[in-house]
Amino acid sequence: MTERFSFTLSASDGAARTGEIKTPRGTIRTPAFMPVGTAGTVKAMHPDHVRETGADVILGNTYHLMLRPTAERVNRLGGLHKFMNWQGPILTDSGGFQVMSLSKLRKMTEEGVSFQSHIDGSRHMLTPERSIEIQCLLGSDIQMQLDECPPHPIDYEGADKSLEMSLRWAARSKAAFAQKANPGMALFGIVQGSVYEDLRRKSLNGLTEQGFDGYSVGGLAVGEGQEVMFSVLEQITPLMPTDKPRYLMGVGKPSDLVGAVARGIDMFDCVLPTRSGRHGQAWTRHGPINLRNARFVDDDTPLDSTSDCPASRDYSKAYLSHLFRAGEPLGAMLLSWHNLHYYQQLMGQMRAAIAAGAFDKFLADFYAEQGAEA
Repeated sequence: MTERFSFTLSASDGAARTGEIKTPRGTIRTPAFMPVGTAGTVKAMHPDHVRETGADVILGNTYHLMLRPTAERVNRLGGLHKFMNWQGPILTDSGGFQVMSLSKLRKMTEEGVSFQSHIDGSRHMLTPERSIEIQCLLGSDIQMQLDECPPHPIDYEGADKSLEMSLRWAARSKAAFAQKANPGMALFGIVQGSVYEDLRRKSLNGLTEQGFDGYSVGGLAVGEGQEVMFSVLEQITPLMPTDKPRYLMGVGKPSDLVGAVARGIDMFDCVLPTRSGRHGQAWTRHGPINLRNARFVDDDTPLDSTSDCPASRDYSKAYLSHLFRAGEPLGAMLLSWHNLHYYQQLMGQMRAAIAAGAFDKFLADFYAEQGAEA
């Protein structure tokens, strides 16, 4: 693996961009959606099926893996790629969001965050240095700085104090990464600042002065609503470096992805397609449908007869509805497979439209099929 991390922008159409991220473990086509493999698995999915959907990269979770089975054990067993039998690129988050949202009795100081495990109550300390150490032990190709993801809503002073902490942690994350990372690994900074335009600009300026391989937009999709999220993106993405990947964390619904790509975002992750799949919801080009609804019990049509995904093409809605009503695990497996394929198909359509200079037409067609307005 001699390939170094790099990003090449191949085409733009308005603010929308398409390109390629090169990593030692393969190329990531952008715009890219990363299925979430929280605990070393994309839930209810075989790794080969994840790859067959068109996914170039998946996301692993530092918080969950540090607690179980531990990063040290994964490292002894050959690293996360070998451990979970995924040979493509892996991005890991820093663990900070989960510490804030899942842990009990957490306490944040300048050093980091001390917290109690949600699994067994054991005590742990997550610092910028420890977060990077864990991500390097896992062997992830793209790593994230430790940051504080503030709640929504938060007042201006609180958001300002939080982003200042995140900037200091970014510097410490970068210093630890320089010591521990292998050649070809990359580190992304995270832009915070809540809904405040000048704070977002302040955070971005601080990160670009430090210099990172890519820049993420954090602290969105936390309850502010799509309109506010898009407004923040319209303010910040034009200021982000054009020669670095732009990653919107934890997003989202298909309309979120499309709207964010239209505003200059390159990368996404979200649990939604697999979580929806486990609960009977299918995402389609005509919008979401709930297979538990009674109207599907006699529907012998597939989710998408034209799809090259077996889960979308080869099983009737009536059968899928039966699986969920009967509590059969195959229902969650098939619907997760379908949803991930739909998401990857959507990303491929956007890449093609941007490359062809036809993104406006893609937008019009997408919103017409979804029954929504741009």
